[in-house]
Amino acid sequence: GAATVAAGPSTGKKSCLIDSFSHSLMMLLCTGGTVIEELEKVSGEKSLLEKELSDLKKKYKDRETELQTLKLYLFLCLFPVQTTLGDRESEISCLKDTIHSGEMERRQLHNTIQELKGNIRVFCRVRPLVDGGLSEHIQLPVGNKRIRLVRREKSHTGGPDTQKNFTFNFDRVFGPQASQHEVFEEISPLVQSALDGYNVCVFAYGQTGSGKTFTMEGSGEDGELSGIIPKAQENIFNKAEKLGEQGWEFTFTASFMEVYNETLRDLLFTGKKRPNHLIKRQADKVTITNLKYVKVSNKDQVLGLIKTANQNRATAETSRNERSSRSHFVFQMEIQGVNVGRGIQHNCEYNLANYVKIQNVSLSQLATVINALAKKVCKQQHLADKHNAELERAAPLTL
Repeated sequence: GAATVAAGPSTGKKSCLIDSFSHSLMMLLCTGGTVIEELEKVSGEKSLLEKELSDLKKKYKDRETELQTLKLYLFLCLFPVQTTLGDRESEISCLKDTIHSGEMERRQLHNTIQELKGNIRVFCRVRPLVDGGLSEHIQLPVGNKRIRLVRREKSHTGGPDTQKNFTFNFDRVFGPQASQHEVFEEISPLVQSALDGYNVCVFAYGQTGSGKTFTMEGSGEDGELSGIIPKAQENIFNKAEKLGEQGWEFTFTASFMEVYNETLRDLLFTGKKRPNHLIKRQADKVTITNLKYVKVSNKDQVLGLIKTANQNRATAETSRNERSSRSHFVFQMEIQGVNVGRGIQHNCEYNLANYVKIQNVSLSQLATVINALAKKVCKQQHLADKHNAELERAAPLTL
């Protein structure tokens, strides 16, 4: 009996362990079933994904085959186009070279024609009388290059009146009926010369009231009555735009000045204290110190500067014109042309001036200046001599 009592606790402990192991086994069996189910599910999904991957690989291979076929087709289609394009590019390059050669030849021929016409040309424009028509003392022979002045003298002895004729020859004579357009057409080729890189000067000369300002500036803002200066600007910018198609780029810089009472005045100066201006000559270029230069890119900008310049001009009323200028007026445009593709660059000046006949000897003085410049003996001290006439100071600035 004692032995049986002693073995009791050990048997109970084993029984508890068996129960615990049995419970754990049951839990593992349950979990294993779930894992097996999940494994079977994942295995099924894997099979589906493998099938999809196989299908995608097949589609990719098919698309790759189609792509190669399309590339071949595209190459076969583009090859003749690319060949043609290359041929056209070569033709375009040749045509550009031909155009450039033609343009250079045109420049040479154009300016040869201008030289044949005369590097210095003198035109005469006859202003109509106040009431219209032509003075009885002026005759215009057939043609447009001569003008005849008639002087009739009455006899003091009772004999017949005498008549003396004085004929003058010019490169062109414009009668009273000549329009602003006709006058500009005669000098418009010089605009092209300026864009080609040649220095150009056009100036009007005559006594106060002879029509210089009307010829150079015109009447009104624009239109048929506009003068040489506004018409020239429109022509310059239009031609420059067309030359841009051939690779040309232009920079335009404008200045306005006058010579009044032997004093140089900047007509674009808007300050209170005017600076002093000196004429300086370096090589073949005449410059004015302290002169304002304004870059312009269209005709309207130039017209605005003309308006400012006119407001600053020295004027005085005469019996012929209530706003007649009493000063020499000079408009200067510096032109820089660059063709990067051709490696060409040129600089020139386009001068438009209005010279007033103040003294009877001023025409002789103008001839003196022109002859001196032609002989290249016009020195700086001569140009700047304050004792010289105003015209002698103004003319070299543009000529």
